Amino acid sequence: MMIYLLASSFEAATGLPDYVAYIFLFAIGLAIGSFLNVVIHRVPNEESIVFPNSACPKCGAAIKAYDNIPLLGWLMLGGKCRNCKEPISIRYPVVELLTGISFALVYWRLGFTPYLPVGLVFTAALIALVFIDAAHMILLNVITYPIFILATLVRLLFPIFLRVNYFSDLGHWPLLQITGYPVWVPSVLGAFLGALAGGGSLWLIGEIWKRLRGVDAMGLGDVKMMFGVGALLGWRLAFMTIFMGAFFGAMVGVVVLLNRKDKTFQSQLPFGIFLGLGALISLLFGDQLLEWYLGNFLF
Repeated sequence: MMIYLLASSFEAATGLPDYVAYIFLFAIGLAIGSFLNVVIHRVPNEESIVFPNSACPKCGAAIKAYDNIPLLGWLMLGGKCRNCKEPISIRYPVVELLTGISFALVYWRLGFTPYLPVGLVFTAALIALVFIDAAHMILLNVITYPIFILATLVRLLFPIFLRVNYFSDLGHWPLLQITGYPVWVPSVLGAFLGALAGGGSLWLIGEIWKRLRGVDAMGLGDVKMMFGVGALLGWRLAFMTIFMGAFFGAMVGVVVLLNRKDKTFQSQLPFGIFLGLGALISLLFGDQLLEWYLGNFLF
């Protein structure tokens, strides 16, 4: 998402060099990633994310605080439970590291602005959805609905209180043609247009495929996810997210079909994984990619 007007830099606001912000956000990302691991493991099983304390899923032994340090704990244990020596899934350090790197990238692209916390929350939600979908082939309402609510509130409140354009779709058709109204009006309309472009288009594709072939091609979880993604990023980046999701999914699908012909394409490829990747790329680089594509291939 394009940021048209940045707030003061981290260095100007705090007097500290900018690399401190990257280190801080990377560390925060590791900690959030540790929490996301709890969400990924427990929420699909309808378990509390607060109680009980983390424990080994094999032997049930409680994980000590010094073993629960993000990333370092897994490395110090050699990827095995201290008590029963059973392997600990590599998913845990991967989620933590991915979240840390993603938080640093979000800061790099969005800067030290009021929009930064929104981008971080959005990124964390995407990571949780991706790994839950990979493990259970579901995209939970408890995550997808709040994304849409957050996006709608941000689209309403940011133009009212900040008077800064953080939403690139406001500079393009049809929102650019809406004049004579407060900025929040086209901004909120852009949220619903983006939701319609993202979730609505996926629902329509799935419905057409079902009527033609008699099978479900698109889960409602994907549709709900894209309602939120489209509401925040706008209709242009919603379509880009779907395009990139389909592109990455097709590439991986070819490999899957060539190597595991005993399983169907649908069972091997939860689409939410690729939609999440596409949404993150759209958040970070979507406008630049669109300008590059339009400038080199259409004009």
